[in-house]
Amino acid sequence: MSDIAIAAGGLGKRYRIGALARQTTMGERLTHAMKAPVRWLSSNNRRASGSHVDFWALRDVSFELRKGEVVGLIGRNGAGKSTLLKILSRVTVPTVGWAEIHGRVGSLLEVGTGFHPELTGRENTYLNGAILGMGRKEIDRKFDEIVAFSEVENFIDTPLKHYSSGMQMRLAFAVAAHLEPETLLIDEVLAVGDMAFQKKCLGKMGEVASGGRTIVFVSHQLNQIRRLCEKVIWLDQGKIFQVGPTSEVAGAYEASVSRRPDSKDNPGAPNVQNGFVSWEIVEPRAESPNMLTTSGRVRLKFVLRLNKPVTDGHHGIALYNHERQLMWGWAANNLQLTEGTHEFHYSFPTLPLKPGLYSWLVSLFDHGREVDMWSCFPEMAIATEIHQHLRDEWNGILNVPCEFGIQSSQETALAEATEHATGESS
Repeated sequence: MSDIAIAAGGLGKRYRIGALARQTTMGERLTHAMKAPVRWLSSNNRRASGSHVDFWALRDVSFELRKGEVVGLIGRNGAGKSTLLKILSRVTVPTVGWAEIHGRVGSLLEVGTGFHPELTGRENTYLNGAILGMGRKEIDRKFDEIVAFSEVENFIDTPLKHYSSGMQMRLAFAVAAHLEPETLLIDEVLAVGDMAFQKKCLGKMGEVASGGRTIVFVSHQLNQIRRLCEKVIWLDQGKIFQVGPTSEVAGAYEASVSRRPDSKDNPGAPNVQNGFVSWEIVEPRAESPNMLTTSGRVRLKFVLRLNKPVTDGHHGIALYNHERQLMWGWAANNLQLTEGTHEFHYSFPTLPLKPGLYSWLVSLFDHGREVDMWSCFPEMAIATEIHQHLRDEWNGILNVPCEFGIQSSQETALAEATEHATGESS
């Protein structure tokens, strides 16, 4: 028996921009022509000349996912992530290629997808379960658990049209996650919920994954991707750009997002005539000079260019995470710097930060007057192996490897006695 859960080959989806939305009847066309003959003629001429543009949301996408894999789908807006999930969910059909999913599928593509606004939460739960192929008795067994998880007990017999988007999302997620599909497809729906419910959903997805079911998870929150997924597919302009382990692909994606634009497009770029002009990780070297992929010693270099000497300088440096929390800071006083280029080097035994994007802020003052203050670009991408709790709510700022062991009191006493006897014999 095959262990392939999802397979796709040469998958492509084309949309025609500017094409006629629907075929009109002869009567509608005649009425339109009599009301606005010039506009009708010009629009017919445009249609006759093929006035539309083909847009490929997906192009030549092929992959295989095995049963039990938890896969993240990342990429910029418009990369084709949602289109791919819609094809896998059978919401839309591909223009070319094929896709297969083996087993029962649960999907959360958009808030309220698959729900009827006039039906109550209770009725929608049974309707959605039936769509997933569940029998009534099976839904009955899970119903109380679904309602408790969704936290909409007081509104379960209220029509869905009166639910907020957050309430709809909670119920939709609860139904999809609790009715035990073999494959769960999740688009960026967790962005609707509050932080506590997001963590609750991530915990539930972790349980689903540990049960051997397949998950495909689309999110712009790379910390969620890192916490949940063991593998990542990076889509770019409708094509698969990279596939591989989460730490490797997510780190490469973050580095690409934060690549330094031209100074014309970056008003915050440093003054190349007088101030900090660049920074990089000197040791260890990675594919990107601003990405850290391994633990251990780290050496950084910040390049400063001066068009006149600094005689009483004060230099400061600070490291912030993506939420603008201060991670570390340091300063040096009484600096004397000549005109020209200088390199500021920093060495650390390690930077045990959890994966994500971080920004350096460097500054230089002379006699109390600002010479330059630069929020360094690109940001620093930490893409090291994760050494933290499996549940995201128990993760802290530091990502420190540790060793763990269990020893009984008898073993401890025996070890101490052995050590004591060895000491006496020596």
